Amino acid sequence: MGRVVVIDHPLVQHKLTIMRDVNTGPKDFRELLEEISMLMAYEITRDLPTEEVEVTTPLARGRFRMLAGKKIGLVPILRAGLGMVNGVLRLIPAARVGHVGLYRDPETHLPVEYYCKLPPDVNEREIIVLDPMLATGGSAVAAIDFLKERGARQIKLMALVAAPEGVRRVQERHADVDIYVAAIDSHLDEHAYIVPGLGDAGDRLYGTK
Repeated sequence: MGRVVVIDHPLVQHKLTIMRDVNTGPKDFRELLEEISMLMAYEITRDLPTEEVEVTTPLARGRFRMLAGKKIGLVPILRAGLGMVNGVLRLIPAARVGHVGLYRDPETHLPVEYYCKLPPDVNEREIIVLDPMLATGGSAVAAIDFLKERGARQIKLMALVAAPEGVRRVQERHADVDIYVAAIDSHLDEHAYIVPGLGDAGDRLYGTK
């Protein structure tokens, strides 16, 4: 079973609380999402392999650790996942970025794919799927399905806020995928929104309704 890691760093929790506030506007919401994504990326990359290299400092030669060149791919789920990309890229600028476009059918609450563009070497990369909200888990499961169908084998999921229902669904369908979140909230309401949550992340990012 994949791990569920709640990143409870004080800075992450502080910024997330501001994002939850109904009075936080799109500009601040976007900036906070990018900042939290960077902080979470620090944790999600903790197990990246390193290797020793020889470096000359101003005083002497020595052997020190650097990343071993493992390829990373970022796959935001459109549209809200886009708000997380720049924060992660600030830490991993060499990562390739793909996109999966999904929308939730308002009647069935099931995800519908409308776009999928991935790096050609997706099978060689560790893929991090990005979506601020893990609600029913339908979009995350569908995105991971698409990735596996196209050859991806190493996948992690990074979300800000999750509902227990969404976490369970991803674990049931993709037990090999580790889930990283900043918070697991109480439940889903009758419209499949996370409670207390932070509302519709896409609308709050872009000022739409």
